[in-house]
Amino acid sequence: MIFDLAVILLLLSTGVIYQQVGARQDAKILVPPGELYQVHGENMHLYTGGEGDVTVVLASGWGTANPYVDYYPLYEKLAPNTKFAVYDRFGYGYSDQTDQKRDVDTLAEELHELLQVSGQKPPYVLVGHSLGSLETIRFAQKYPELVKGIVMIDGGSPEYYAKDDDSLADTIGGFANKFRIQTGLFRLSMQSDLVVETSNANRNKLKLVPDELKKIDTTALLHNYGNANTLDELREIAENAKVVVDHKQPFPFPLTILTADYLGASEPDWDKSQAEFISWSDDSKQITIKDTDHYIHQYHPDLVADEILALVKK
Repeated sequence: MIFDLAVILLLLSTGVIYQQVGARQDAKILVPPGELYQVHGENMHLYTGGEGDVTVVLASGWGTANPYVDYYPLYEKLAPNTKFAVYDRFGYGYSDQTDQKRDVDTLAEELHELLQVSGQKPPYVLVGHSLGSLETIRFAQKYPELVKGIVMIDGGSPEYYAKDDDSLADTIGGFANKFRIQTGLFRLSMQSDLVVETSNANRNKLKLVPDELKKIDTTALLHNYGNANTLDELREIAENAKVVVDHKQPFPFPLTILTADYLGASEPDWDKSQAEFISWSDDSKQITIKDTDHYIHQYHPDLVADEILALVKK
């Protein structure tokens, strides 16, 4: 038993060292492709491109470790026609982590400050993927004079998220998962191409992303997975959604809801909530995009870009 215990302790300590060394290497690899700006005293990353009088602001969904990589197929389509800005919330991509609570008002205020200090001029067309819908709508509620329109990429409605529970946060932030991360087991598993491919299954296996960016995406996942900011976002989902619902007034600007068909396996509750999402604007429409999973922009970026550009030009 003593020998077995000694072997286990040796393996655990080796795993911890492996994780620590890997984390230091991650930091060296993750060189920001955009610029870092001081927001609420911390560095927030913004990647911009294209030209035009309207700025398309791209908000990622929860758990999208590197928005710069994830949105690559989409902003490549947007760049010839409009200006775009991809930002990393704190705890994501190349941004710092923060001690600030991840409530929806703080998220909206951070985005507002980032756009100001970086010189991104309105009007904005806001694009929100998945959970990014909440901060996108809250931003529009707080700063309606800056917004030209909103496009949701399989973004959940506030009413849908208001019914959420925090069980996923308990799982990801639980002892078993923390143990897996801190002892290097998660890092070790991500050395397998099969595991990486499986983890990217609902992103079309990143088929539209260059190989060098795929590697950066995996590095960002290893660097950011399970951090305090992302966990706090999960715990705040229902409360954040209720704040947004409590301030509901139909927007006067256009709202386009793009819904994935989940490759033919969508759920009735989700489909119903997507159809009802149009109530958030007096000028709205909902479109189901066939042959897509949750990350629609990784399957048909051309269709998503067309809908965004329609609002840019409207």
